[in-house]
Amino acid sequence: MGRTRTKVKKSTPIVTNTLQSSSNSQTPAISALLEKAQDLIIQCDFPLAHKFIERVLARDDGSVNEKNQAKEMMGVVLLETGEVDEARELFLTLLPPHLMAPSPPPPSAHLYLAQLSADPHTALQHYQAAIDILQTQLKGKAPSPIQEDEREGEDEAKSNIVRAYIGMVELWMDPEYDLCFDPSASSTCDSLLSTALQIDPHNLEALQSLASVRLSQEKPEEALAALRTFPPSSTDTPPAHNQALVATLPLPVRLVRAKLLLECGAYHDALDVLEGILASDDTSVEGWYLMGWGWWLVAERRKEGGEVEGSVGLTWEDIARDSRDCLETCRTVGLPHSYVPLQAFSRDPDAPILEHVQELLGTLDALGILPSPVEDDEEGNGEDWEDLSDDEDVEMS
Repeated sequence: MGRTRTKVKKSTPIVTNTLQSSSNSQTPAISALLEKAQDLIIQCDFPLAHKFIERVLARDDGSVNEKNQAKEMMGVVLLETGEVDEARELFLTLLPPHLMAPSPPPPSAHLYLAQLSADPHTALQHYQAAIDILQTQLKGKAPSPIQEDEREGEDEAKSNIVRAYIGMVELWMDPEYDLCFDPSASSTCDSLLSTALQIDPHNLEALQSLASVRLSQEKPEEALAALRTFPPSSTDTPPAHNQALVATLPLPVRLVRAKLLLECGAYHDALDVLEGILASDDTSVEGWYLMGWGWWLVAERRKEGGEVEGSVGLTWEDIARDSRDCLETCRTVGLPHSYVPLQAFSRDPDAPILEHVQELLGTLDALGILPSPVEDDEEGNGEDWEDLSDDEDVEMS
């Protein structure tokens, strides 16, 4: 689903109190232009943000920090509008031309360049450079009573350091690069994540990255322990409290969490997370796929005589039928993909999911597992039938 863009009325002049009070002249302060550009980026109004940033870069009265901030914002705008090469070149201009530069570049420039680098070794260098700058900034703060804005700045710096360590781990684990075949890859990832978790022991991204590394090391129990470290809780914390915290996480983060829980064999926990995901977005192709795959795994364990929390009293056929219903819905939600050209479909990120769904449905057909029958509403009338027809078509597809 696309991000909602805030509409700006053309008839309404864009004026802020900061602009009005910046000076007696009609020229707005650069800080006000930057603040407005930042607001527009948050609203995903990138074309208008681009215009405000251009005004800053065209001015001669801005400080070095203000110019660097404008360049960084412009780089973000270029990235969001698909101009990746231009964004990379702009971020490179933020780096000092030599090692003895009077002031270090913004760490965010290194973070963006690390994400844009095609060479993993160059990306690792950028991540490490960002970490070094951020750590120097934190150490350079004079001891004093911490104000609220200073605390937020420190928290943001620590969060960026943790993200940089996670980015390095992802590079070491990525099968597209040779780094993952290095004999030191496993121990390097352990060291990087240990350092990240010393900075923030309950950082969700770091814990999920640790779980992924533990799974690659064939240590599912330790992977599950890492996942269950978040949310931080005590023995007195009710399960509903933790479920509510997980439900506030962004959808992509919850999808990763569900996949990792399934790989750890924590099917009940994974299905709980997936129920929340589909309650938030019932058009998620990956959400329906993982739900169907989760029930498939539960059915297999049940067929082998095993027990899974939440499946007591159900036969493996019952559970397999639930799996089929979810997979059918996944295929239906993904139906628009079948109308695009084959070449475009092969590039679609959902294509591998839908191919696996077709394989699973074929296996269920061979096992004689049919979709759940549609239940008629005995008290309904023709209008009710019309209102529900779309939903029933999904189930019957």
